[in-house]
Amino acid sequence: MRKFPELSPRYIDPHPSPKGTAYTDGQYLPVSEAKISVLDYGFLHSDATYDVVHVWKGAFFRLDAHIDRFFQGLEKLHMSIPYNKEQVAEILHNVVALSGLENAYVEFICTRGNAPDFSRDPRNAINRFIAFAIPFGSVANPEQLERGLHIAITDVVRIPPPSVDPTIKNYHWLDLVRGLYDAYERGAETALLLDSEGNIAEGPGFNIFIIKDGAIATPDHGILQGITRQTIFDLCQQLQLTCTARRITPVELENADEVFITSTAGGVMPVTKANGNAIGSGIPGPVSQRIKDLYWAMHDSDAWRSPVTYPDH
Repeated sequence: MRKFPELSPRYIDPHPSPKGTAYTDGQYLPVSEAKISVLDYGFLHSDATYDVVHVWKGAFFRLDAHIDRFFQGLEKLHMSIPYNKEQVAEILHNVVALSGLENAYVEFICTRGNAPDFSRDPRNAINRFIAFAIPFGSVANPEQLERGLHIAITDVVRIPPPSVDPTIKNYHWLDLVRGLYDAYERGAETALLLDSEGNIAEGPGFNIFIIKDGAIATPDHGILQGITRQTIFDLCQQLQLTCTARRITPVELENADEVFITSTAGGVMPVTKANGNAIGSGIPGPVSQRIKDLYWAMHDSDAWRSPVTYPDH
């Protein structure tokens, strides 16, 4: 008679995890212990939406805008969670407070979940909400922030809007990952993808802006409409700078005076090389630096901050 193995005790993930706290299935726990079912369609099919907000100096930045976008994604994907916006905000505050992190990267997710009988009909699935806080991270590391990122404009086409709505934050990243490997093979540090018409779209987790003769522009097609991207429009209005959303060709980007990228993970980050060639003077430009400084100054304004109350404060 065949001898079957015994069931293992509770699984302990041997892979290292950053410090942090998660919320899943109604409980708070160390991020290293947060798990998802292997049957969840978020895992099996990338059937999920999410958002990312950061905490800086003990306060969320533009939290309401991130939560609003998350709930818009839920509606567009026919998903629902048993929490309203205020309750989601409370959960996010709690994962940060319990983590003790004053500068944090905070992600909240809704997966399709799965049906008890593994039905392929997405209407039968029970959606799952997850949130976590880990130490703040940036698309660009400190050295890259200082001297500017080196990017490659790849030939990879971003998934077109008729296939996947880019205004819904999603985990369809295989095109972005392919772009990254293409960039690495060319000696660059990150990648830009094109839209279906051959214009600049976006990169892995960021929007892009160009500056030419004092005018600022950013792509308007096939992109996530980032919260940090919108913040740049707000700042440009304050600075009385022209900022437009329009089609941008690769040649325009390479011939720009300045280029920068934007992301919740890193804020405003300069780009000084594209396809191995210097952008403008080859160093972070004055307009980009001014916008970057004002962006971080916004974090001290009560109009944009949602302070976290920590257990020991």
